[in-house]
Amino acid sequence: MRTKLFSIAAAAALVVAVAGVQLSAHHSFAAEFDAKRPVKLRGTVVKMEWINPHSWIHIDVKDPASGKVERWMVEGGAPNALLRRGWNKNSLTEGTEILVEGFQAKDGANRANGRDITFPDGKKLFVGSSGIGAPDERADDKPLK
Repeated sequence: MRTKLFSIAAAAALVVAVAGVQLSAHHSFAAEFDAKRPVKLRGTVVKMEWINPHSWIHIDVKDPASGKVERWMVEGGAPNALLRRGWNKNSLTEGTEILVEGFQAKDGANRANGRDITFPDGKKLFVGSSGIGAPDERADDKPLK
């Protein structure tokens, strides 16, 4: 009896712990990013992380005034959402030059919530995640053509 009660209590504690980790990992736009701080970042892709709950694009951005190169992290939609829009693991490879439009982190760090990515040939990809409260949120989730 005592073993069964202990097993139930341990299982309940595990469920609460896992739920707490997942809730803290996913956040709304307003929790971390500032809608009044739009950014346009022109840089070179260093890597793309296809991880949940948000993908991350790491880019090197050269400051036009100082010439200093800074590493930025750009948050995108969940990998599954990007795949539904027509993305694949080769859509954004290392060394690709891109222009990212988005919103900077509230704390001023080199971190942004991405909206659109434009390639040198003019092709655009929507990288934002739906339903998180970001400005100009897109209601549709149509795949790329």
